[in-house]
Amino acid sequence: MIAPIKQLKKSEIEWLSEHRCRHSHTYLEHYNCFIEEKPEDCPFSEEVGFFDIEASNFNADFGYLLSYAIKRKNGEIYGRALTGKEIRNYVFDKELVQECCKDLRRFHRIIVYYGTDYRFDIPFLRTRAIKYGHEFPLYKDIYVQDAYSLVKAKLKLHRNRLESVCIEFDIPAKEHKLIPDIWQKAMAGHDESLQYIWLHNKEDVISLEKLWIKLESYTLKSKRSI
Repeated sequence: MIAPIKQLKKSEIEWLSEHRCRHSHTYLEHYNCFIEEKPEDCPFSEEVGFFDIEASNFNADFGYLLSYAIKRKNGEIYGRALTGKEIRNYVFDKELVQECCKDLRRFHRIIVYYGTDYRFDIPFLRTRAIKYGHEFPLYKDIYVQDAYSLVKAKLKLHRNRLESVCIEFDIPAKEHKLIPDIWQKAMAGHDESLQYIWLHNKEDVISLEKLWIKLESYTLKSKRSI
């Protein structure tokens, strides 16, 4: 795995170049060893975020972002819902997408659920960002892992939806469930419905983090880029 130089401070790069892994290479050369070994004297660590979006449509040319949430591992949640004013003024998700791209850059690695390329969250957001001319993270800026792939490969369940997996492992999930009427009102700019979707969004990343903690030991750290 290549060290995410663009995300590191000068002092962090210097530390990586001055300390060595079990193979006698610097952590800058063997960044994957740095991730796995987690040296106790390291002044910084890989920032991991759990990422999920909600949108008005599955396709980004017909739909727009309703909310996004990124939960720092063992920490706070970044993000917000679209406002009714942004919809009624036809601004839609232009500013929201920009904020989301900026918040993604807080992290070295993000965890998604059915969200990598050829799936939903990342392709949807990337499409909206390119449409508006926003700076979506580029190749190797951020690494990504999809918990859905791990669930599909390592488990055997009747359904692989996040909610179904969480129920199986007694993880609290989705108190604010998908309700068509609320989604329709949200798309029309109803602020209470948009806030409901934001709560639903936050519940997803909280559940995702708990699920990932249970399963991450069954896979290697991915070198896959966003």
